Amino acid sequence: MFARGTRSRRVAAAVLPPLLFAIFVLAVWQLYTVVGNIRESTLPPPTDIAKSIWENRTLLIDNAWVTIKEILIGFVFAILLGVGLAVLIRSSRTIERAIYPWLVVSQMVPIPAIAPLLIIWFGFELQPKVIVIMLVSFFPIAVNTIDGLRAAEPELLNLLKTLKANAWQRFRKAQLPAALPFLFSGLKVAAALSVIGAVFAEWVGASEGLGYLILVLNNQTATTDMFAVIFTLALIGILLFLIVTLLERLLLPWYYESRESEGEGLHLEVEEKA
Repeated sequence: MFARGTRSRRVAAAVLPPLLFAIFVLAVWQLYTVVGNIRESTLPPPTDIAKSIWENRTLLIDNAWVTIKEILIGFVFAILLGVGLAVLIRSSRTIERAIYPWLVVSQMVPIPAIAPLLIIWFGFELQPKVIVIMLVSFFPIAVNTIDGLRAAEPELLNLLKTLKANAWQRFRKAQLPAALPFLFSGLKVAAALSVIGAVFAEWVGASEGLGYLILVLNNQTATTDMFAVIFTLALIGILLFLIVTLLERLLLPWYYESRESEGEGLHLEVEEKA
């Protein structure tokens, strides 16, 4: 019973602050548009946006499924590319010196500038959109995983070497557990970037999807409906972020238990000092 109550308080502490802040922002937004007599074409009130979402729910759902499919496929390929590069780079100091600087340089090239070339090379099908999402999303996964592989305890690695463990065994027993929390941090960032990448990709060349819908509504100056699409995109990003967080909790229970115990210890220490 005590544990259940503690868990409920933790959930409430995690959910209530952002929920109350969102309600506050929406209330201020509504009040500003009504009191300030702001034109709907400039900034529609949240109530009108909610009405638009409900009235256009079929259109939004149909286009959302297209965008979600692009995001999920691109996100999976971003994970494969990011983790694969990280493991390759950390496999040898020579490879790290050769590839890591170019990994950083790759982010200096604006992906939207590459997207038209991908359309020329691959056409208007799914492939160029997936590639854009992958290129936008893989970098935080790769960099965080590299940092995680570096974070493996040298003492443990030396012990495994002393025990004649091979490279795979050292990776599985020491480097991978150290890298997983870093990997999930990168996945959370990539989850948000994948939604942005999908919009970029659909702006360049698409006939359906939420990004394409924004272009159509922009040409029609349908500001309220555009905000409805933007809210839908934000919801997709939030859900993807929450899924990654849930997977992190399920796959890394030891990591969360250590963090919670550290937090409780710090809380008790503060209370004792007070």
